[in-house]
Amino acid sequence: MKLIALKLQNYKPMSQNDFLHLMPLLILTFSVLIIMLVIAAWRNHKIIYAITAVTFVAAFLSLFEIRAGAPYHIEPLLVVDGFGVFYMGLILATALLISMLSYAYFEQREEQKEEYYILLLLSTLGACTLVISTHFASLFLGLEVLSVALYTLISYLRTRERSDEAGIKYLILAAFSSAFLLFGMALVYFSTGSMNFQGIAVAMAASQELPLLLLTGFGLMIIGVGFKLSLVPFHMWTPDVYEGAPAPVSAFIATVSKGGMLGLLIRFFMEVDGFRYPTLMLIFTIVAIASMFAGNLLALFQKNVKRILAYSSISHLGYLLVAFLAGNQMGVEAVTFYLVAYFITTVGAFGTVAMLSGKERDAELLIDYRGLLWRRPWAATVLTAMLLSLAGIPLTAGFVGKFYLLAAGVNNQMWLLVVMLVINSVIGLYYYIKIIAVMFQQTEEDMEPRQRLRPSIYLASVGTLAVLVFLLIGIGIYPTYLLNIISAMLQPLEVLGIR
Repeated sequence: MKLIALKLQNYKPMSQNDFLHLMPLLILTFSVLIIMLVIAAWRNHKIIYAITAVTFVAAFLSLFEIRAGAPYHIEPLLVVDGFGVFYMGLILATALLISMLSYAYFEQREEQKEEYYILLLLSTLGACTLVISTHFASLFLGLEVLSVALYTLISYLRTRERSDEAGIKYLILAAFSSAFLLFGMALVYFSTGSMNFQGIAVAMAASQELPLLLLTGFGLMIIGVGFKLSLVPFHMWTPDVYEGAPAPVSAFIATVSKGGMLGLLIRFFMEVDGFRYPTLMLIFTIVAIASMFAGNLLALFQKNVKRILAYSSISHLGYLLVAFLAGNQMGVEAVTFYLVAYFITTVGAFGTVAMLSGKERDAELLIDYRGLLWRRPWAATVLTAMLLSLAGIPLTAGFVGKFYLLAAGVNNQMWLLVVMLVINSVIGLYYYIKIIAVMFQQTEEDMEPRQRLRPSIYLASVGTLAVLVFLLIGIGIYPTYLLNIISAMLQPLEVLGIR
């Protein structure tokens, strides 16, 4: 009782500034409540979609207001700084684009669609919480909000053959990964006496080598994080879940979910200066190389486009670890730039799949894309641009991002990882070109009748893909503008000891 009374005496109520800096999260939270009330009164897909889109726009615009006061600490759980603001902006913008693709995707289906947007908002809320977390409590809260909503999003189309299977697989494996993560956090807390990132850093500052118990805690946490990022050897769920989930949900998992966890990983290692421990760096080096080779080699044998993109995402997370292991300002900027390019290309690729999908199943087999250039030139052009960017072909955002990753690796003389990245980029080029070659094939079969889309669906799908193609080529030709924004937003990283 005395301990509780002492804690209550030290408790400080949240101020007006606290609420102001939490405005993006509050907007997402209140919109969920509003949508629930609207659904209870009147089910209308267009209205719910409009509320969702406005919510994402409002939350994104609120970031400009709080950026001026960053960094702002909401003790002891959160910090709103340039890094967090940029990653929240990236997550919100991506979620907005995915919601537009989702509207076009679900409008043509008979399932009840409105609850989908509640889950989409909750998952986005969890990802935004992750990137501004500085405490194990907020970390786990954000992770569970993200994960629990994803369980249902993955299996949303219950009548499909593999939908429930994908949801159950993700549920079981996510529960195991959360258990590993919690056990790891408990060991770290036992070793350091703190659940706050800065407190852990202070406790670790005295020793140049990690004690066995603390190293075990970090190892268990890496297992939990590795599952969310689908890094080898925690990647087994990825192709099955991507294949069974609706195409927009697969895009969400590949981008927003992984982006939130990667942002958390970067912040945690910056705070505790984990880059100075050779054992941790060796673990991540092995995981990076294994992810690059496993992702690319397994993708070579796939005939399902969604599974190819799933294995591709594994390899790209391996690429990102090359710059992450640099452990300096340039490395973090390279990771962030590549993440932007990866988000654009992945959403564009899955968006094309969603646009081509029918009511019964997604357009996921390679045979579905045979002769696509002659049947639907616009869709084939968009998908070709996205695949070339994933392959790192010049004049695309993916090329500049991969060049930046290589520069970060070379700058820190990580020659082994640099060579592995180059080799795997060549391997990956094969299966991207394979999809493009299928689309360019001329077939003698009768062309399928072109589906006439309603204006709202056409604007949501084709308009979104047009924006993504513009960003893809614009960043590829003139990356300086984005580089300057990233450099300015991440400048406070120097305060945390990252040079």
